Amino acid sequence: MTNSRNPRSASTAAHPARRQWLTTALPLLGAGVAVALLPGLSRAATNTPTPLEVWKDPNCGCCQDWVDHMQANGFAVKVHATGNNAVRARLGLPQKLGSCHTALVGGYVVEGHVPASDVRALLQQKPKALGLAVPGMPVGSPGMDGPAYGERRDPYDVLLVARDGSTRVFKSYNKKAST
Repeated sequence: MTNSRNPRSASTAAHPARRQWLTTALPLLGAGVAVALLPGLSRAATNTPTPLEVWKDPNCGCCQDWVDHMQANGFAVKVHATGNNAVRARLGLPQKLGSCHTALVGGYVVEGHVPASDVRALLQQKPKALGLAVPGMPVGSPGMDGPAYGERRDPYDVLLVARDGSTRVFKSYNKKAST
């Protein structure tokens, strides 16, 4: 028995297996598309730059090179070209750990030429600390590297600075293995 007004009703009545297949398959196809899109969606969320605020001398080239390094590694940098001595003191970082620029990221102080990978590790680990410091300006650290320095790489430590000003090595670079 077919309905002459609606030719599709005859077709669907004649093929109940197709209807059952469609009602089963369409939701699964939709779920498959959603699952396929999820990695892209989550990747987009993690591609949001991490805000970082830095205080530096307006004439310091190595500070700008460090800022460029941080930007190239996913940080959105706001620069204050006003020097960093006052902000370093205000943030409680001991003078002996000082360098040419001071930054704030995720509630942590970052002093000097700290590699972006160590800042990322700090933000992931979330230790109870003031932040990280690379005292001085070691050649070979980010911003103090490249052709201008003859590709030289001096050993240096990234220090984890406790709130009381004490330090421990967070990561060492370019150390020769002891024999």
